[in-house]
Parts: sequence; C-alpha cells; structure tokens
Amino acid sequence: MEEFETLLDEYFTLESPKVGNVVKGKILAIESGQVIIDVGSKVEGRIDYKEFTGPGNLEEVNVGDEVDVYYESVENGSGLAVISRERARREEAWERLLKAHENNEKVEGSIVNRVKGGFTVDLGGVIAFLPGSQVNIRPMRDIETLMGTLETFAILKMDRDKNNIVVSRRAILEESRAELRAEIVNKLTEGEIIEGTVKNITDYGAFVDLGGVDGLLHITDMSWGRIKHPSEVVSINKTVKVRVVNINQESQRISLGIKQLREDPWLTVDENYPVQTKHKGHVTNITDYGAFVELEPGIEGLIHISEMSWNKKNSTPSRLVSTSQEVEVMVLDIDKEKRRISLGLKQTMPNPWQEFAEKYPRGTRLEGEIKNITEFGLFVGLDYDIDGMIHLSDLSWDKPGSELVSEYNPGDVVEVVVSEIDVDKERVALSIKDLETDPFLEATSGLFKGKTVTVNVTEILDNAIEVELRGITTIIKRSDLGKDMDNQLPSKFKVGQEVEAQITHVDSSSRKLGLSIRLLEMKEAKEAVEKYSSNDTGGLLGDILGEALESKNE
Repeated sequence: MEEFETLLDEYFTLESPKVGNVVKGKILAIESGQVIIDVGSKVEGRIDYKEFTGPGNLEEVNVGDEVDVYYESVENGSGLAVISRERARREEAWERLLKAHENNEKVEGSIVNRVKGGFTVDLGGVIAFLPGSQVNIRPMRDIETLMGTLETFAILKMDRDKNNIVVSRRAILEESRAELRAEIVNKLTEGEIIEGTVKNITDYGAFVDLGGVDGLLHITDMSWGRIKHPSEVVSINKTVKVRVVNINQESQRISLGIKQLREDPWLTVDENYPVQTKHKGHVTNITDYGAFVELEPGIEGLIHISEMSWNKKNSTPSRLVSTSQEVEVMVLDIDKEKRRISLGLKQTMPNPWQEFAEKYPRGTRLEGEIKNITEFGLFVGLDYDIDGMIHLSDLSWDKPGSELVSEYNPGDVVEVVVSEIDVDKERVALSIKDLETDPFLEATSGLFKGKTVTVNVTEILDNAIEVELRGITTIIKRSDLGKDMDNQLPSKFKVGQEVEAQITHVDSSSRKLGLSIRLLEMKEAKEAVEKYSSNDTGGLLGDILGEALESKNE
C-alpha cells in the first residue's frame, strides 16, 4: 500500500512536457520504421526513423537512449503526442548558430545542393544559402569536389523569422589568406631575391605565388627593354626568380621585378655607346616619324626620319627598314635624364653630298634634268640622286629671271655651273648665267672711282638723265648734273649728246656704276685754280674759273 502511494505521488509530481519546446524523451521501442518515445508524464509519441538521419550519416539510436525532440502538440488523432526529432535538431542548431553569429564565430557544415545563384549548406539541421560568389576567392571550375564535404563557413546574416541564413566560405579563406600574407610579408625585405610561380597573366603584368601570397610583377618591371605583353617574358606555372621591389605594409601588397635583377643599363649608356660611334641593333618599332632600334635589352634609341636616308625623296621609314631587321646605326646624341638616344642610319652610309662635292667642286660645269620649277627657281637632278637649285637671279646676267623662267620646262636638260656646295646643309647651288663671263665685269674693266669717262645720253627723265657706257645703262641724278643749280636741269641735255662725267663707284656685286658731272666740274675747277693761281699770274680768281668753265662748256 505504501509503495502504491509513493508511485502515485511520483506520478502527480512529474512535470508535464510543455508544448512548443524541446524536451527529452526516452526511446521505448523501434518498430515498423518508427521510433516510439516517451516524453514524460506517460506521454508517448512516434517519429519516423528517417528523421534521425544526420548530415551524411545515419544517427545511431537504440532502445533506452535519451534524445531531444520537439513537442509540437498534445496528441494527434491516434491519441499520441506529436513530436519531431528533426525540428528539435533545427531548434538546437538555430540557438547554436545565433550564438555563433553574435560572437562572430565560425561554423561547420556541408554543401548539399546546387540552387539558383549558389548552393545550400546543411549547418547541422539548418539549411543555409551559400552565394556562388562566396564559395572561393577565385571562381572555381570544379565545385563538385566540395559537395558533401565538411567545410568551415562564416555567417554573413541571419533572419530567424524568415528562417534565412547566408554563409560564406570565401570569408574564411580570405581571413586565412590574410593571416598567411601578413606572416609572409613580415618575413620579406625589399631588395630580397626570391622564387615564385606565375599563377595568372594580365595585360598589365603577372601575379606570382610566393608560397601562399601573391605578388604583382608589373609589365614595366619585367624588362629594361620594350615588351608588348607579359607573355613575352613569363608563362603560367613557370618558376621565376624575382626581386622584391616594394612592400606596402598597410595594404600588404608586394611589388616584384625581374629587370631589377640586373643593373640599369642606362647608368653606363654613355660609356658603352659614346656619341659618334657605330653599333648594331634590331628594329623594334616603326612609326611615321622614324624607327626604334634596340641596342641591348633596355637600351632603345630613335632613328628620326630625317636621319634615315640622305635621299629625302625616299625617306618613308617603312620603306627603309623592317621590324626585327638588324641595322647598323651611329649614336648622335644621348639624354640620360630623359633616357633617350638619338640614332642615325644614314651616317653609316656614304654621304652623297660629300661625294658630289669631291667629284664636282665649285665652278664645275655639268648637265642635269629640270625636275621641278617653283616661284623662286629651278630644281635640277644631278648625280648621286641629289637635286641642285638654280635661283631666278642666276638665270641671266642682264635679264630678269622672272621673265626667263617661262622658257624652261620640267624634263629639259640644261648645262649649269656649280656655284656653291654646303655639305652640312645638304644644298647645291647652280647657275646658268655663270656659263658666260659677266658682261658687267667686261664692260667695267679698267674703270675705277675718280676716272673721267664720256657717256652717251639715252633718255631724259624728270629728275635725271639716263646714259650708256660700254653697253651699261645707268642714271645720273639731277643733283649730279652740275655744280650750280642752274646747270642741274635735265632739260639742258639732249638724247644722243655725249657728256663727260666722273665715276663715283663701280660695284660688281650689285652691278651698278655711279657717275657725276658735278664732281667732274668741281675737280676741273680745283685743277684750274691750282694752275692759274701762281704768283706770276695777275688774273682774278673769277676770270680763271670763268675761263675754265667756258672751255668746259665748249
């Protein structure tokens, strides 16, 4: 009787399970694919055996084991309590995940399925979403290797009401990578030489794996010379030796260089390539204004179009050289500060202007074909494929070149005289008039300043007279027609009249002859004074001058 009362007291003192909570239950039996569980207060429920399936494995359950279940309702139509192992596990997982999220802790789970935009992840009873961009640091070609395997994730966000969890595997990898990067970066020193493996190549450079951390090998640090693309120097998976050029501790970025493994060739460029020395190189690039030639890796110079050929008529760079062609050049100038070298191609070839000057010195007569006619002269083709110019003023001694030029046509062969050669400026001046002696020189032979000559009046002008002497026509100005104002009237002279005058100048360069009647009269008057002013003569000065002038007029 006492035992019965004790059992009865225990029965009434047992706490009844609360609906909507996770409660502990005891497995009473396992039959027909179902697990029978006592959740307390003699309340039993049944759970399908499949609910005990965990991530990737079957949960081990035996009669007598205690398990957590979710108490959904008091009883169903069969008089049994409605309980769920799966939901209990989910509730436990949510609590665990919420706590992990609050503490910024990592969680484990398995990628179980592919969905739109990403994957689903089983976090031990709760399904989370893993966006495709959060699977790895770089896009993965084969995601299947991760399916079903236990991975570590970071929770990006959670919404309990919507049963929504977003996780990231990439965040974990980046964190690990950052830790590894910091460790490696701290061990590296600028200037250090290390080896790495090329993992990726872009248009601007290559990324080199230094053992868990990548460094950038920029295209400008690959070679002292010109390269168009990084693939000319490195290739994927190739092991390369590099120098650590720079370490940014703040961003933890590592800059690498291959060209820094050797000395900058520009430091000794003036020693290795003195000005006026000849060297061989290869054409690397051709432009409209010239061609670039590499003398050695890192040392590249420009042959300007004006230094490519002595013949300016055929100086198109692409017609003179081709890419990769080996050429001999001369160093013309070096600017170490701007890292520029001026090269010459034509300087390594015979200078046609020098050869022409040696074969046809000044004064040589030769023939040439008129190539072109311009407003200032004729261009004549000569030997060595060069052109000489005949200025209009060199067509004739006494006729205007502007009138004579119409008598010539392109294609005409003319005889010329070499009047001037400038090898440095690449110019040859020619003359047709020098084929004959200058008539002015012939006409003025024996004439000099102060000499008295007889000229013939050819025309009366308003303020001068035109006269002719030995075929030379010149003008005597009114002020030079007489010593006195009364005798300076041009009208006192007649065409055909012969008069005497004194030469004031003979200028062969300007081809001008100056004459003056006034100076002659003054000269004769002075001579008369000297002649008739002796002590033996009692004549007056006026009489003497009068006689002199009278004899002059006669």
